[in-house]
This record gives sequence, structure tokens and C-alpha cells, in this order.
Amino acid sequence: MDWDEEYELIKSGRAVPQAGPSFAARDDDEDNIFNDDNGRASNARQQRTPAPAPAQPDREPDFYPEEAEQNTPLEQLTRHWLNERHAPDILPAQEDLLMNLLDHLRRQSEAVQLLREDPSTSEEEHMRIMLVQTEVERVKFIVRSYVRTRLFKIERYARFIVTNADIQTRLTAAERDHASRHAKLTDQHFYVSVLQGLPEKQSHLDDTPLFVPPMITEPDKSRPVFVHARQRCPRIRLPDGATLDMEKGHISLMPYAIVEELVARGDVELI
Repeated sequence: MDWDEEYELIKSGRAVPQAGPSFAARDDDEDNIFNDDNGRASNARQQRTPAPAPAQPDREPDFYPEEAEQNTPLEQLTRHWLNERHAPDILPAQEDLLMNLLDHLRRQSEAVQLLREDPSTSEEEHMRIMLVQTEVERVKFIVRSYVRTRLFKIERYARFIVTNADIQTRLTAAERDHASRHAKLTDQHFYVSVLQGLPEKQSHLDDTPLFVPPMITEPDKSRPVFVHARQRCPRIRLPDGATLDMEKGHISLMPYAIVEELVARGDVELI
């Protein structure tokens, strides 16, 4: 039967069109007819057939991606500022970070001042200048609060700082000088006001009598603080002997002495 006769039969409804041979349905014997000695057809068929995609293991969504932890300098300073405000002890100074931010603020303020003095500045640019100035003032507030918090702690624990070599390594040169001068002035004031009129055995500020609080004020590391885990932390042992596994994003209340090392490493932050 030629094509014309088959077409007339199909058109009149006396025949049903049949599907031709399928390359996907060929068996191995048919495939072997087209194979050469090197098996090129078999390789081509394998390349045409897509390999199944490997199954992906189920995993929870990461609400704190690693990229978010590599924060901008402002976000880093904000974290150190909150840690400094909530920690009872003096934390290491972030001198390089602070100097870089102050230098950026200076250049930003100079650029804003030049634009404000330019008569060709449009109203839209003036609106943007106001937004920039608002952001600059916000950063200045964080910087001032961070410096004031450290200054408050330095003056409060000045006499403890001058006698403790470990805590001096956390201060800048200017902060160490201020602590030394403040401790000296405080000793002179107490001696002139009170101590010179007392007996010799009671005229010192470094006495440690029994059942009496120490005269040198030290940071109270047993004070409880709220801790937020920035990543999975090693198992923590609490004062009552219990253990705590802090996963990423976990918030807990515990004494500062327990998480002091984690705060220093940046594994957790105080909130």
C-alpha cells in the first residue's frame, strides 16, 4: 500500500494511523544493529538519557546565614557596644574598628557640608543629605555610648585595673593612662579626707579584713546576663552541674562567668 491509498483510507475513517517505531522502546537486539565495534551508539544513547539528580538531604532553613554574621563595621560596633553595656567586666577595646568608623564619619560629614554649601544642589539632593545626616548622628550616638560605657567601667574599677595585668591588656594606651590617673586622684582624695585621721593599720585602701567586703571594687562576673548564640556552641556546664547545648539562635539567661570565653570568641552576644 502506497502513501496515497493509506491517506484515502485514513481520510474516510476505514483505517487508523499507526505509530512508527520508537527509538526509546528499542530492545538491545535492535540497538546492536546500529552499534559499531567501539560502541559509539551505546555511548550516545547513554548521553541522551539524563542521569537522575542525586537526592538532596533534608535540612532546616538557615535563618542566620553565615554571610549575615560577617556584618558591616557599623553592625560589628553595635554588637560590641551591646556586649560592653551588658557585660559586668571590661571587654577588649575595638580601637581599629572605632578609628575606621570615625574616619569614615569625618569624610562623610565633609562631603555633606560641601553639598549643603553648593547652590546648585537640588531639593531632592537636600532630602538625601538630611537622610545621610540622620544616619551620621545615629552612628555618633553609638560611638559616644560605647566610649562612655567603657569610661564608666574604667573609673569604677580604676584601682583594680592598675593592680591587674590581664585587664590592662584589654585597654588602649589612653584608657590605661586615664585609669592610672583616676586611681591616683581617688587615693589622694580618700587619704586627705578620711584615711590620714585613722590608725596606721586602718589607713590603707588595700586591706582585706575578714568578713568585710574588699575595699577594691572588682567586676561581679556572677551577675546573670541574657545570651544569644550566634552559632552552635560547645556544651555549657551550669553552676548546679547541669549541662546546656546552645544551638544557633538560642537565647538563655546565665551567669556571665560561664559565657565569658564564648563572648570573647564571638560565639555568643549579650542582649
